[in-house]
Amino acid sequence: MIEVTGVSKSFATVTGEVRAVDYASFSVEKGEFALILGRSGSGKSTLLGMLAGLIRPGSGLIRIGGQDISSLSDDRMAEIRAQKIGFVFQFSGLIPTVTALENVLIPALFWPEGPGTRERALALLRKVGVAERADAYPGTLSSGEMKRVAIARALINNPSILIADEPTGELDVDTEAEIMALFRTLNSEGITIVMVTHNPDLIPCATHIYAMNRGRLVKNPDPALCRGGVPVSGDDAKDRK
Repeated sequence: MIEVTGVSKSFATVTGEVRAVDYASFSVEKGEFALILGRSGSGKSTLLGMLAGLIRPGSGLIRIGGQDISSLSDDRMAEIRAQKIGFVFQFSGLIPTVTALENVLIPALFWPEGPGTRERALALLRKVGVAERADAYPGTLSSGEMKRVAIARALINNPSILIADEPTGELDVDTEAEIMALFRTLNSEGITIVMVTHNPDLIPCATHIYAMNRGRLVKNPDPALCRGGVPVSGDDAKDRK
């Protein structure tokens, strides 16, 4: 479903060019749950941005359902995002001047003929456990409630892929467990998930594990070699001794 081949992305800074993603390659099949671990600045958010077509890669190919998205126009990529990809941002990003229900419905504006109805939005708020807050404004919601509304928003157009950037980063332990239980439920229902986190305790939730460090992607890192919250491969550990 998702194929990433030799993808790189660099950014110019005042101190020179920084390679945020360094020739990353991996694939995620339909129904899998891929977890990418990495500390802040490792490049994982940039990688997710490229998967969602929000950032264009400097080199390499990204295929969604066999289609190379790196060469698509902005308008065509927006259509694919609206129809196939739900994105949960690190911070909820809810619009403060509209209600929780209205926030959930926002992606439906970009696909008017899609499944994003008011009834579906209410059903999703029930699914994520905040139906009673449908008419509340974001400023009155807790962090956990805002995250649940953001997840419902990502699901409104019934995407086949859910991309999540640190969805539990600012949550307490109990709320984190509740959100991850929700993600596991969504995955069991057939949604393909790619999620990044700095927390190796979430490894059991996923079917495939990667780690990112300085733009490099490593598959099946060894949790026993975890340093600063980031598992590294055995070879990388030897390199840093």
